[in-house]
Amino acid sequence: MKEELKKIDLDINTKPQEPMEKKPFPWKFILFPIAGLILVVLLLAILLFPLKGVIAKVQDVARSGKSAAQSLKNQDLTATKEELKNTRKQLEQLKNEYNKVLGLRFVPILGGYISDGEHAVNAAFAGLSAADKAIEALEPNADLLGLKGKSRFVEGTADDRIQTAVKTMNALVPKVNEMATYVDTLRKELEFIDPNRYPTKIGKIVVRERLVNAKEVIENAANLFVNAQPLLVNLPKMLGEPNEKRYLILFQNDKELRATGGFITAYAQFRLVRGKAILEKADDIYALDNAKRKTFPAPREILTFHKNVYNLNIRDANLSPDFKVSMLQFEELYNTVAGSEKIDGIWAVDTHVLVEALKILGSMNIAGREFSAEIDKRCDCPKAVYELEDYATRPVGYVREARKDIIGILLQGLLQKALGVSPSQYWGKLFQMLLAEISQKHVLAYFHDENAQKASESFNMAGRIMTATDSATLLSYKEGSEWDYLHINNSNMAGAKANMFTSQKYTKEVTVNGDGTVTTKLTMEYKNPYPGSDCGLESGGLCLNAPLRNWIRVYVPAGSKLVDSKGAISPKDGKPVPLDTYESLSKTVFEGFLIVNPLGTARIDITYSSPVKSSDGKYRLLLQKQPGTDGDEVIIRLGGKEKKKFTFLSDTELTL
Repeated sequence: MKEELKKIDLDINTKPQEPMEKKPFPWKFILFPIAGLILVVLLLAILLFPLKGVIAKVQDVARSGKSAAQSLKNQDLTATKEELKNTRKQLEQLKNEYNKVLGLRFVPILGGYISDGEHAVNAAFAGLSAADKAIEALEPNADLLGLKGKSRFVEGTADDRIQTAVKTMNALVPKVNEMATYVDTLRKELEFIDPNRYPTKIGKIVVRERLVNAKEVIENAANLFVNAQPLLVNLPKMLGEPNEKRYLILFQNDKELRATGGFITAYAQFRLVRGKAILEKADDIYALDNAKRKTFPAPREILTFHKNVYNLNIRDANLSPDFKVSMLQFEELYNTVAGSEKIDGIWAVDTHVLVEALKILGSMNIAGREFSAEIDKRCDCPKAVYELEDYATRPVGYVREARKDIIGILLQGLLQKALGVSPSQYWGKLFQMLLAEISQKHVLAYFHDENAQKASESFNMAGRIMTATDSATLLSYKEGSEWDYLHINNSNMAGAKANMFTSQKYTKEVTVNGDGTVTTKLTMEYKNPYPGSDCGLESGGLCLNAPLRNWIRVYVPAGSKLVDSKGAISPKDGKPVPLDTYESLSKTVFEGFLIVNPLGTARIDITYSSPVKSSDGKYRLLLQKQPGTDGDEVIIRLGGKEKKKFTFLSDTELTL
């Protein structure tokens, strides 16, 4: 056995070995992918090489666009027209360059960005076409709008030019409709671009946020035009072409805040004949009340929150925060006034409009008083506001006839000053100012004509509380379960002119519950840092700052439930009471009362739940501003974090 084992061992060790066969290196597994990669790189290089030209052309278009924007800012219509032509030329060249890379649309991942660029170019062309139509529409009325450029209306009086321009406004309608088509194309092209596919940043350059902001700005501008379209179409008829119109102009004193913007202190009656405004009468609002042929009992709101008032007067008719509802109430009382004439609608303005107009037109002297926009140290307010209050409010030892008719005279004086000079001096600035005042709800309008009223609502000039059945469309807001809503309405019920001195701050802290519904903790803070006025009748002092008797209504989504409240008091005895809850204007309303003393503060805290649900994980909120307010502070917190802090100047939509 040992020998066999030894033999076996010997055989193993001594067996001649065959030379090893060398296997070839698998170059095909390396070379083929490398060759493919090189081929792809070469292909991309060939296709992407034109991107250099694209980038250069994008920069050219951007420069031309900035020049056009600057010309528009300078109100130079002729220069804007030329710059838009140049921008279109540059955009055509950009499109030619971009066509060279359109083959990349089918490359995975990269193709999405190439398609976005194509949609952006198409949107730019649509925007330019809309701008061209706007220039065509504006050019004949350049002088009327105070714009630099060629105009047919350079001769005759200002009234003549206005009447001629209003006659030609009907020619605007086809241009407006063409603009609407291009704007619609612009919006549709932008909808294809998804900012979420882009990185948050590339290096230090913010990318995604800029895209989101750019889309929002363009979308808002497009919506503004779409909303303005009915107003533009109906404007000639509203201005008395071809049939004259008669309107009441109500002056709302926002220093004595009421539901629709202020205490109705005076009125003026104007007749519009093809754009020419003719003042027929102006008077103190008390004159209308004294001329009523019927007495109206005071409603619950007056009896509960006003002081020693037992009848409903015309001056207190604007109880509803919805301007149309209030004006229907106003007209019911106005129609009982002896000598009242048929009207076609009602406009309302407040002191903010007066001051902004004086900033443009300069100071005016009426009844021995100077009305200007300069700050008066006696009230830390514009001098015009102080003079109005001093003239209308200060006690005197004699009977003052028509103590507030000075407002009508002042409005007429401003109108004559604006019309009595070259349009290029004031009208452009006044036109821009008017748009801003409408946006901030210092100008409201109600019309009997159904089309004119719808046009006013579409432009958010009608002061409506937005509802599902009767509302304007503000940006993207639609009544429904996915939108939260908030409108806070304050009314000064016999608290002098304390709103001149009182600031408001609102904090809405939102929690999204597990079932998708929303719980809100709302804090409303009021502060008056100024000492009180001399309000004694015997002393003859000007009573401006006194305890603010503030009636508060909070409008939230219908079906909301009050969980808790504190800070409200009874208007009768001042004791703490919970807020009342009821339904109004298709909303749930939480109602209460508080007093803000000079050098004092007050606060109400509310907790409530709302049946608001989101299907895409986003929280949407529409905040509607109360007319007549200016500079309220708003803070929105979501999930314990502050998301938005801003000065409340106009109706605002938020998507968080």
